[in-house]
Amino acid sequence: MKKFVSLFAILAMLYSCGGGSRGELVGAQGKKWHPQKPYGMALIPGGSFIMGKSDDDKAALANAPTKMVTVRSFYMDETEITNSEYRQFVNWVRDSTIRMRLAIMADELGKTPGDDGIGEYAFLDADTENMTVYEKYMYDNYSGTGTTGYEGRQLNKDIDIEWDIDDYPDEFYAEVMDTMYVPLEESYNGRRTLDVSKFKFRFTWMDIQAAARARKGGRKDFVKEEVIEVYPDTTVWIKDFSYSYNEPMHNDYFWHSAYDDYPVVGVSWEQAKAFCRWRTIEKNTFQKRKGKEFVNYFRLPTEAEWEYAARGGLESATYPWGGPYALNDRGCFLANFKPLRGNYAADNFLYTVEARTFDPNDYNLYNMAGNVSEWVQSSYDPSAYEYVSSMNPNVNDDENKRKVVRGGSWKDVAYFLQVSTRDYEYADSARSYIGFRTVQDYMGTDVTGEDNTVNQK
Repeated sequence: MKKFVSLFAILAMLYSCGGGSRGELVGAQGKKWHPQKPYGMALIPGGSFIMGKSDDDKAALANAPTKMVTVRSFYMDETEITNSEYRQFVNWVRDSTIRMRLAIMADELGKTPGDDGIGEYAFLDADTENMTVYEKYMYDNYSGTGTTGYEGRQLNKDIDIEWDIDDYPDEFYAEVMDTMYVPLEESYNGRRTLDVSKFKFRFTWMDIQAAARARKGGRKDFVKEEVIEVYPDTTVWIKDFSYSYNEPMHNDYFWHSAYDDYPVVGVSWEQAKAFCRWRTIEKNTFQKRKGKEFVNYFRLPTEAEWEYAARGGLESATYPWGGPYALNDRGCFLANFKPLRGNYAADNFLYTVEARTFDPNDYNLYNMAGNVSEWVQSSYDPSAYEYVSSMNPNVNDDENKRKVVRGGSWKDVAYFLQVSTRDYEYADSARSYIGFRTVQDYMGTDVTGEDNTVNQK
């Protein structure tokens, strides 16, 4: 007993001398965290600026009166999202969909790993004997629930999908893969292509705006689920231009590696939002695996954030490079747009250009004017500047399907390239001249555009 008391006294002494709280208010200790710039993004220091048209409103739209506003710091993609980057999203959805179909088939047939057939693609929880306590609890209590009945069941991503028909492991695998392609009667030129309508991204989100203002209702009342087809609409190259031959762009622009570094188009506002959700999931899955803190959501920029970033810290600028001209002192065009009536190639480019073409602005952002117009998060209201907040202004109206697009495109005249020009398109529409880039909120430090200082907290 004396030995036990002595040991307790020694441990108590060590604790009091080794950095314990000693009864003081020292705060709960969290994980060490250091700001890390996301890959391919630039840090946009927060600050104030005059939003709206500082020059004459030549189009007489009266939808962008000047207004002093302030935005917080954020990260923004240096370039528009490219075809190869968007294909990473598409391929993830495609592969996940196929793996899910294979796992469901294996589950229905009672196939498990080791049978050298479709069982190799079974859910990881098919081997119930080797589950952890948590996995068994979740399987026993939640298996068969949810929208599809397969929520929460883990797919086996360690085994590759077989695309070559000569390597299909069994007839059940062949049956599943057959459903992923367009029917034989719809094929032509001896090629059978994937049925892109089958590949949909399912995600949930919480309407925090509605929840914050609601006087009653549970959390589940504000959790929304969306299912979005992810493949871009390549037919926009034909539909957007009547009596025009653009079939080569329809056939090759998204698929061919020659266009990997060109901005993705044919993507609706809804698809752009889905891409942001997927990018967040992809990054935080990695963070969780490494035992690191989760990152903030990737999202579309607000209209104010986009304009602030496009100006690059220049006050009352007409274009991202300053202004007021679209040519430099050597007579070279500074962006990809339509300089002359009917002459799309006067700037040396007919359609889009690679995402890093032309010089970036002072925030190191490329093509904030021209190339493709860009979706932003905000809904379009011509009188929005009259009533939005002067702090992080945004019009976020789910009922308003008109969404703001900014920056002008390869087919637009110079007016639409101005940093203050506002335009819109409907959320479910896709165009051959609209793309997007994403942003992420900046955490942990104060960064301001006033002196570009960083103050650690």
